[in-house]
Amino acid sequence: MIVIGSGAKHLEEEIRRLGGRVLDVEIRKFPDGEKYVRVLGEGKEALVVQSTFAPQDERIVEALILGDALREKGFKKLRLVVPYLAYSRQDRVTKDGEPISIRAVMRALGLYYDELYVFDLHNPETLRFFPGKALNLSPARAIAEYFGEKLGDGVVLAPDRGALERAKAVAERLGLEYSHFEKRRISPTEIQMRPVDVDVAGRNVLIVDDIISTGGTMIKAANLLREMGARRIFVAATHGVFAEGAIERVSKAVDELAVTNSIPTPVSKISLVPDILSL
Repeated sequence: MIVIGSGAKHLEEEIRRLGGRVLDVEIRKFPDGEKYVRVLGEGKEALVVQSTFAPQDERIVEALILGDALREKGFKKLRLVVPYLAYSRQDRVTKDGEPISIRAVMRALGLYYDELYVFDLHNPETLRFFPGKALNLSPARAIAEYFGEKLGDGVVLAPDRGALERAKAVAERLGLEYSHFEKRRISPTEIQMRPVDVDVAGRNVLIVDDIISTGGTMIKAANLLREMGARRIFVAATHGVFAEGAIERVSKAVDELAVTNSIPTPVSKISLVPDILSL
């Protein structure tokens, strides 16, 4: 049985269309703003789907009380899928007195859920904070399927060396060449970017990253690729955490911008639902 939280309502139609058995739940707010949930069906095992984009805290609390409601109803095994996990970038202490926020979130979720599945976590090593089984899922299949025909005999690039494995995973599914951009600081205010050991002249290019926020790096990379003679430039990301105006700015710089539906946005064209239903 699949339980769909308010952070995954944008996925419900496709989940049902592809055969997911959805358990009815009532989710609403009290007049004072507190969240109310009620499980309306029976079962022994459930897969809860809840993405935690803004309002992040509200969606995390909802995931917790959904877990409590399901346990109270007699469900014995609970799995949680979080397409986008908030606080994942708060994974270390940088100043005295700070928390490791993702640790607090994962430990709290572990009070109710036996298994946790997330997509393209900022730092997969933080999964160790979850007390049960925890897996970081790759969106490579979905991204490769979406861009495969458009990219043709192109090349897949990561915006930096740290994202190279992500580009590699997409490229290997398509049988294409892959590489990354190298960043070199040439002055206190200027950073130079160059793709490493790959010729993009006359070729289509797909840049793949985990999160796009302001889009500044993608725009700079796209402009450089244009100067180097790239034909068509595509940008893909798992999580579209867009700052105001970022979608428009990036879209103007590239031929197509597409992100997964871990967060609902106007450019959430790549579906993770088949991966969720395969769990």
